[in-house]
Amino acid sequence: MRRASVLWVLLCAGALPLATAALHGQSVGRDGATSKVVQLQKLKDDLYLLKGGGGNTVVFITDLGVVIVDTKGAGWGPRILDTIKTITSKKVITIINTDAHPDHVGGNELFGTAVEIVAHQNTRANMERSGAFADQANFLPKLMFKEKMPIGAGKDRIELYYFGSGHTSGDAWVVFPALRVMYAGDMFPSKQPPMVDGNTGGSGLAYPDTLAKAAATLKDIVDIVITGDDGVMTVADLDEYARFTRDFRDVVVDGFHHGLSVEDVVARWKVPDRYKGYGAGDPQRVRGNVEFVFAELAK
Repeated sequence: MRRASVLWVLLCAGALPLATAALHGQSVGRDGATSKVVQLQKLKDDLYLLKGGGGNTVVFITDLGVVIVDTKGAGWGPRILDTIKTITSKKVITIINTDAHPDHVGGNELFGTAVEIVAHQNTRANMERSGAFADQANFLPKLMFKEKMPIGAGKDRIELYYFGSGHTSGDAWVVFPALRVMYAGDMFPSKQPPMVDGNTGGSGLAYPDTLAKAAATLKDIVDIVITGDDGVMTVADLDEYARFTRDFRDVVVDGFHHGLSVEDVVARWKVPDRYKGYGAGDPQRVRGNVEFVFAELAK
């Protein structure tokens, strides 16, 4: 099995405990099953965060209807819909997928073919290559962008950005300008080492530069940053995360050029003292990231 494939398996396995994690908020579930509980958190008027299911979901209520950013894993669509019904009677009109992973696109099919699905062009290609939509082409993104694209207008305006490869090759950054809020998806999952998936074009070498570009571009536009798996952060946190991932990358690159093994680098890695509140990350994820960066450098 190729290194990138190993990392993909680890990523999927690592998402499982997130689906059942106990999180603060309002529990919503048709059958009350703890394995499918969505936690609802109001962030701003008409903007909500839905936790659970392996990845965060953002709900934005506009004059025309509801916009959903990421639809969690397969089977989580009904939980998302149940939660939305507790806050609005408006219909879902748009889905934005920030990357192609199953915990971001798995619920697309529940919302029907009348809903417009939007993503970066590389995410659309990654979704096709995954095979998960072989019999469900209607639930692939039809509206795509390359670098930047607006949706809606006025207080309902959403701006989509792409700053480069990192977690995947198609990570979208979703900005709600009137609210000064951004959803970073899994480019900023939480305060721990990043998740890099080579099967979908991710790059451990480019990751820190992509984060830094996002932070620099959006620092005067955004105050609140919603993470992919954790809670709410700030642009200062995003900027710090860019530095953290750069330090992680540099340790790996230095080890490669000094002839160290993957095991040596993994054993050598520890969170620098200056990064308060950061975790060392799951050892398997760290090892997978080191292996992938080594593979990038070997090319």
